[in-house]
Amino acid sequence: MSETPARKGARIVDRPEFSSKFSPLTGQAGMTVFDAVAAMKAKNYGCIVITDMAGRVEGIVTERDIMFKLVGQNGDPTTVTLAQIMTRDIRMARETDNVVDWLRIMSNERFRRLPVVDSEGRLQALLTQGDFVSYTWPDLLHQASGLAKATILGQLHYIVIAVLVFALALVALTTLT
Repeated sequence: MSETPARKGARIVDRPEFSSKFSPLTGQAGMTVFDAVAAMKAKNYGCIVITDMAGRVEGIVTERDIMFKLVGQNGDPTTVTLAQIMTRDIRMARETDNVVDWLRIMSNERFRRLPVVDSEGRLQALLTQGDFVSYTWPDLLHQASGLAKATILGQLHYIVIAVLVFALALVALTTLT
């Protein structure tokens, strides 16, 4: 993803929540699905990121991968490795990427987990679509508030005219009676 100039706080790394993210669960391609599921269960995580010995991301295995590629194929979790069921060639973000850009991409391409890597491709964090929603929620509220104010101010002349017409109608009614 190309780096575009962004306003302060729009980059992934600028979000205060980013520094408090839990470390992602990682494993290597030769790990059995059985061992990976045990680690996922212990941490209550929905996926495991597959990394090489240098920590560079090679793929990801989600609960969905386990269900469809292992359980759905009647595989043996004690012999099937993560390499056999992992999703390869996954999308990865950089810490300096724009939050809203990735929320849009994740929504359009229908994936929920996004590894954040450094310039060498080493895993720094794992963000979910829910993280991006919580990161952008304050901005969305601010934008909605601004839009509401602009709408009201844009319609202010109609409101003033309506009040004047009503006042004139009241004056006319009181004068006639």
